[in-house]
Order: sequence, then C-alpha cells, then structure tokens
Amino acid sequence: MQSRIKPDRQLSVRMGVTIFFLGLLYLVFAAALVVLLKSVVLIVVILGALLFAQYWYSDRIALAALKGHIVTPEEYPQLHAVLDRLCSLADMPKPKVAVADLDVPNAFATGRNADHAVLCVTTGILGLLDEKELEGVLAHELTHVAHRDVAVITIASFLGVVAGLMMRFTLYSQVFGRRNQNTAMVIMAIMVVSTAVYAISFVLIRALSRYRELAADRDGAILTGQPSQLASALVKLSDSAARIPRRDLRSVQAFNAFFISPVGGGRLAGLFSTHPKLERRLDQLARITEQLGRPV
Repeated sequence: MQSRIKPDRQLSVRMGVTIFFLGLLYLVFAAALVVLLKSVVLIVVILGALLFAQYWYSDRIALAALKGHIVTPEEYPQLHAVLDRLCSLADMPKPKVAVADLDVPNAFATGRNADHAVLCVTTGILGLLDEKELEGVLAHELTHVAHRDVAVITIASFLGVVAGLMMRFTLYSQVFGRRNQNTAMVIMAIMVVSTAVYAISFVLIRALSRYRELAADRDGAILTGQPSQLASALVKLSDSAARIPRRDLRSVQAFNAFFISPVGGGRLAGLFSTHPKLERRLDQLARITEQLGRPV
C-alpha cells in the first residue's frame, strides 16, 4: 500500500550514501579484526549475529531497554484513537502501540519496516502534552515509518555499537588482562581501529539523523495540517528536559537518535547532536504554517 506521505528524495539519497560509506567502513573494520585476531570465522559469525539481531529484533531490544510494553486500545483509548486517525489520513498500516514507563517525556518509532513497526511514547510525554500536541508528535513518528528511515538508522547505528563494545572490551583487557608484548600490541591496535571506526560512524549517523528529523517535522506537520501543535510540543519537550534529573537523562541518552527530542547534552551538544537546533525546527514549522495559510 502506497502511503500518502510523499517520499523525500533528499532523505533517500542521504540514507543511501550513509549506508554505502558505513558498509565500506564495516568491511574495513571486519578485515582489520580478522588480521588482528586471525580468525575469519569468529569475526564473521559474531558481527553477522549482532547485525541480524539488531535489525530483526530492534523493536524488542528498544522496548526492553526503555521499559516499554505493547498496549491495547482498552488500556490507552486516546492514544490509539489519535494514531487511528493519523493512519487513516496517511493511508498506512497502523503500527503497534507501546508505552514506556519513564518520566522522561519523549517518543520514538522502531521496527524493520512499516508492517513490523512499533510507535512508543513515554508516560512522561502523556502527562505533558495535550491531545493536539500528542497528535503532532505521533504524526512525526509515523512519518519516520513511512520514510523507512527507522530501519536505516537502526542498521547505521550497528557499527558504532560494535566499535563501542570493542573499545570497552580492549580497555578492560588492558586493565585486567595478563598479556605479553605481542598481545598488548594487538589489543592496542584493536583499540585504535575501534576508536577510529566509532568516530567516523558517529559523525555519519548524526549528519543523517539531523536531516531525517527535519523531514519528519515537515511531513508530520503537513499530514496534520497543524504545524503549530508540533512546534508547541517540541518547546514543551525541550523545556521539560531541563527539569529531569541528570541521572534519568543519562539512562536514556543512548537512544537520542531515535527520540523526537534529544535529552541531555553539554557545551558540545549542538555540534554532536542527533537533532537540529530547536530554533531551526521551529523556523521550518513557521514557514509551513505560512504556506498552509494558517495563523502562526
């Protein structure tokens, strides 16, 4: 079934370029590990299994990590009613609906395709937004599903996750492991390669993530015809993040690339953020409001 949410050619090109370069990086990383660890079978099996698990079970992994669970229309009638209305407008299959028991107000979509998508909101966002603002957020997330960028960002994140794990493993090996000079050199080489791979994938993923958020803002606002409602929701989410305990923010910060609004950050947050600045998002929504002929 063809969604009424129009494809974004720029987003498609960016996703293709990102996957291409991350694929090359993946091959280089795997080859370097094979040379250093001298085991083709071991590396292929481990990396292949991790990639398969992250792609095929991404929805379950994300929900489990964020204490989310699938909910029925009887449990959350308003949430389901809003999503039913949006799916009818977009002419899309309805994703599964989940709620995460978190005070941090946010929302995200996950899953490998539209037929296996899950749209999750936190209990914090349900208590923060009114129905129209929630509709704007859900339209944003539904647009991610229509653009198929949820699966792409999941796959793109895989390499950074593996490189990060390798960095931790080699660091612990250096601190606690018994080794001779040759082993120490191999561990150091793995650390260097993993760090380089993590840094490159980090930059590529954030460049893609910032654009996909703008695309979802735009098409989600057009779908509802109420850009101001999404703008209001984004302002509330940004303001509320400053009042959330830092400990709670750190516990979910690893999922920033999936959230509608980033959490945490510091002085360099703007440079390395998975999302464009709030001002840029609001400016875009204001322009859409003018194009639709509605008062700001």
